[in-house]
Amino acid sequence: MWTVWNIGSVATLLAAVALALVLLVPLSAAAYRLPRSLDDAISSTPSVAHRHWRKGVLIAGMMLAMLCAWRFGPTPAAVVAIVYTLVLLTLAWIDAETGFLPDMLTIPLLWMGLLVNMDDTFAVLGHAVVGAVAGYMVLWSISGLFLLVAGRQGMGHGDFKLLAALGAWLGWMSLPWVLIISSSLALVIAFVQRLRGRLDAKASFSFGPYLAVAGIVVLLRL
Repeated sequence: MWTVWNIGSVATLLAAVALALVLLVPLSAAAYRLPRSLDDAISSTPSVAHRHWRKGVLIAGMMLAMLCAWRFGPTPAAVVAIVYTLVLLTLAWIDAETGFLPDMLTIPLLWMGLLVNMDDTFAVLGHAVVGAVAGYMVLWSISGLFLLVAGRQGMGHGDFKLLAALGAWLGWMSLPWVLIISSSLALVIAFVQRLRGRLDAKASFSFGPYLAVAGIVVLLRL
């Protein structure tokens, strides 16, 4: 149920925006440095597209922080929800721009989800543990099946770890919704890009941004 706001709601929203700005500074730095630590071929000079991404993430991050504050009110749940959404937003940025989902962000996000749910904040702890395992195994199985049928790798291990992190935060019962939303978004975007001639049938396609968006949507509708 959505929180009924009182006179202090403005202060809560401003605090959420301030927290988002504080967190986005190191996350923006991570979005620049982590992919380049994994692949020397990525230019060390920030591109125009990278700068546009940074501005977009800054605006989206502040808006998501306010949504978290609105959804959960002035509570610790709102604080950790802001951290969750901003890390996912950063991972979506990195994957869309470079094709990487760095372990330096996905693994801590997974462990943080389990710690947050020790008090059943967003999911029962047992459901969170099962969600982490199931999230990894589902995409691992799909990727393995695709490899057998198509003879090529269809998904990176970063996607497995990201879905495992989402399972740790949201619980295993939310994973079907995450997969439905992310797959639907990915199919629509891929279809549009194919129509516009911007996506070859065998071209790589980053799935991480769609998982991240789905993870944010599912958390905010809990």
